[in-house]
Amino acid sequence: MQRKFLTSQSTLRHAMLILLLIAPTSLSAEASSLDLESAIEMSIAADPWLRGSEQMELALTEEAVAAGSLPDPALSLTAINVPLTSFDIGQENMTQMALGLNQQFPRGRTRALSRQQKELLASVEPLRRADRKAMLTMSVATLFLDAYLAQASRQLIENDRDLFEQLVDAAEAQYTSASGRARQQDLIRAQLELIRLDDRLTRLHQEQEVAQQRLAELVPDSGRQPIDTAMPNLGNGASARLSSGPASSAALYAQLETHPAVLAVNRRIDAVSTGTDLARQKYRPGWGLRAQYGYRADDPAGRSRDDLLTVGLTFDLPLFRGDRQDRAVNAAVAREAAARTDRDLLIRELVSRLESERAELLRLEQRRDLYHDRLLPQMSQQAEASLAAYNNADGDFAEAVRARIAELDTKIDALTIDVARQQTLARIGYLLATAAPVGH
Repeated sequence: MQRKFLTSQSTLRHAMLILLLIAPTSLSAEASSLDLESAIEMSIAADPWLRGSEQMELALTEEAVAAGSLPDPALSLTAINVPLTSFDIGQENMTQMALGLNQQFPRGRTRALSRQQKELLASVEPLRRADRKAMLTMSVATLFLDAYLAQASRQLIENDRDLFEQLVDAAEAQYTSASGRARQQDLIRAQLELIRLDDRLTRLHQEQEVAQQRLAELVPDSGRQPIDTAMPNLGNGASARLSSGPASSAALYAQLETHPAVLAVNRRIDAVSTGTDLARQKYRPGWGLRAQYGYRADDPAGRSRDDLLTVGLTFDLPLFRGDRQDRAVNAAVAREAAARTDRDLLIRELVSRLESERAELLRLEQRRDLYHDRLLPQMSQQAEASLAAYNNADGDFAEAVRARIAELDTKIDALTIDVARQQTLARIGYLLATAAPVGH
């Protein structure tokens, strides 16, 4: 009776596993798999920040043209010295109708510097977009690899699950045979390991769904799309050189000076420096031209009177420099110094991050070599030897199960190391990004 119960329990467990794992897989098999390169392209194409940056660049470019233009001239129409008793413009010699035109000219090189400053700010946007694309590449790769790790771990467990089922079948057969080599606890142990594998599969399925939903924030419509079964390879020449040997801080500093984020800060510093030059223009006077034509009607006797022309030049005097111009220049100089400090802090942060990622990459590569060259082959040999010893009545069933579980755990650990290495390469790829792909 107990054996029938165990057999029916095993059948029910198999049916539940089919509903949990096989059915969702068959449903998603109809959709094409998502590879990392396509995910990155989709995230860049759908990123609203990039479109906003393009609009900001366009706005600053238009503002640059406007900043370099002269102020609009002012047109005036004036009635001068009109007698209040008769309102007759021909009664008095001083009465005239005046048409005036005023044109103001900004101080010094204000127009040219204002245009230059706006153009510099506009040129920051392509660099910010290059930095954003590199950051998107890193973020998408990290989330994609999280989902890949869960999916590949599930595949490893599903591949080894057949072997555990064979162990259960072997234990059941020996338990019911006349020889009675297998004990009831061996059978229960094998069934418990199967249940644990089913639980791990469910948990990994949950982790994959969570990772893909997070990925869907950056890559639209990727939440239900299966991940490509091939592991992405994010290694490049720069990453290989970085991991090949020690690099001085000066070399890393020089490398990171071409990073888009650093170049963007450099452009901002240039714009702030132009602002300092703009502040110095306030020491120069602003001036304007004024021209006025005065029409005078004929006198009461019908004699013609000359019309009048007035031409003038106006300019302001920067007399109170201590509280206005000097303060404005000091503020601009301090703002420029603050921008340069931000640049130094940014490069220092990037250098620190790069050195940290390089150290982690070196250790991960050492661990990867250890697992693939030594640990995995030895764990496989141990599992085969334990199973062979049990089949030859020279070993313990529990030991055979433990060896097989240990081999599976080692495979998953090796996979985790490989994925962690690729994620480290993704972060290094961002840190070693250059402004080469900048575009509008």
